[in-house]
Amino acid sequence: MSAQRRTARYHRAWHRWLRYVAQRLILRPVIFANTRVTVEGERHLAGIDGPFILVANHSSHLDAPLCITALPYRVTKNLATATAADYFYKQKWRSTLTSFFFNSYPVERGGNRGKGAGMSVSLLRQGVPLMIFPEGTRSRTGEMAAFKPGAAALARSLRVPLIPVALVGAYDAMPVGAAWPKPGRMPVKVIVGKPVRARAGESLPDLNARLTARVRAMHTMQTSYVLVTDDDRATRAPEADLGQAQEDVS
Repeated sequence: MSAQRRTARYHRAWHRWLRYVAQRLILRPVIFANTRVTVEGERHLAGIDGPFILVANHSSHLDAPLCITALPYRVTKNLATATAADYFYKQKWRSTLTSFFFNSYPVERGGNRGKGAGMSVSLLRQGVPLMIFPEGTRSRTGEMAAFKPGAAALARSLRVPLIPVALVGAYDAMPVGAAWPKPGRMPVKVIVGKPVRARAGESLPDLNARLTARVRAMHTMQTSYVLVTDDDRATRAPEADLGQAQEDVS
């Protein structure tokens, strides 16, 4: 099957309309009724034009819904989510629902090549932005693990920006094993950092380490106002002292 045929639905107007209904009219009210959502750093998305890769830490089944429903629609309307083939694509009903709610495509965990092989490259080349959780699986403790290099490799090869996102509170609100968010509308925060781009001559390990350090720093310090030096040490950016411009979307 050609790449164009495999990716055809990601460009269809009817699928985009159904995604809008699923994401904005069904999923968003559910997420916002059960959690108290705050977004910080939305201004870093202002200059994004064309395909990109959104990367975030992963500790909860709330993670993808938070990114899709809390970030601006102009950013998420075509966003395709990399999802585990062994979990979300085992049954037809599950893969269909995942498709409409998350515009998903399958990724084989463990390095195996399945029916989704090459989809990330094809979608990016066709202008479709991606959402990838580089840890590969949800954290069982809430602590962030090291990022696998796949997302950084795509960005480096295809020269697309990486949008770092730190998700704070999602693990506490809905940890692994929970089927629904905890009662009481626990606070969760979506923190968007400055785009990360591969530097001229930068190696893949260095780019991946820089990306990991950026998300880890935002997650630890719970703000987008961080500076990460070349030795991966994080400090609070000077503009943070002028006040954190947070947009409360609850």
